[in-house]
Amino acid sequence: MTAGRQRSIVSSASVPRLPGHVRIQFDPVRQAHAVLSPEKVFWPNEVSLDILNRCDGVTTVGEIVTDLARIYDAPQEELAGDVMLFLQEWSDKLLVRL
Repeated sequence: MTAGRQRSIVSSASVPRLPGHVRIQFDPVRQAHAVLSPEKVFWPNEVSLDILNRCDGVTTVGEIVTDLARIYDAPQEELAGDVMLFLQEWSDKLLVRL
């Protein structure tokens, strides 16, 4: 029997970071940032990029939400669910570590 990977669940106390095989790079031809992973390229929108740039392995999800709420002048309660959903999806794809 093979042991499977245990799914990480995002919470406001999670401290997300990009794993070593994932990097963000600016593409001068498209004038956009790409998220590069082996054999995969993602083109995040501005808000997604703002979230990913804060995944530094030090800042908690709660702090990311607070910072984004200030920048976008939006209620934290509304942003929290969207940010956690985004990070959960990226964690499930192994593009963010919690």
